Amino acid sequence: MHATGDLLLGLAGVYGVASLICYLLYALDKQAARQQTRRIAERTLLLWGLCGGWPGAWLAQQRLRHKTRKTSFRIAYWLSVLLNLGALYGLLHYYLTGQGSL
Repeated sequence: MHATGDLLLGLAGVYGVASLICYLLYALDKQAARQQTRRIAERTLLLWGLCGGWPGAWLAQQRLRHKTRKTSFRIAYWLSVLLNLGALYGLLHYYLTGQGSL
């Protein structure tokens, strides 16, 4: 059971760090949009969300009111959330059912 706790703690750390980075990227992109300077590519924002930063992205969208109007981005964002959650489910299922070794 100790290994399961380590796995969950590690996952929480990955999600926490990725979320912080993702939030900061959204904030920088919002600032660049206001100043009409070079923006952060949507692909970069989505990739960080896919890698576990989607909670930070969601928080940034709500607090900063950024990336909330463009329908194609919103669809891509929610698809990346679903892909991430599917991968997380698969990983947890694999390890918690004893098929993977910790």
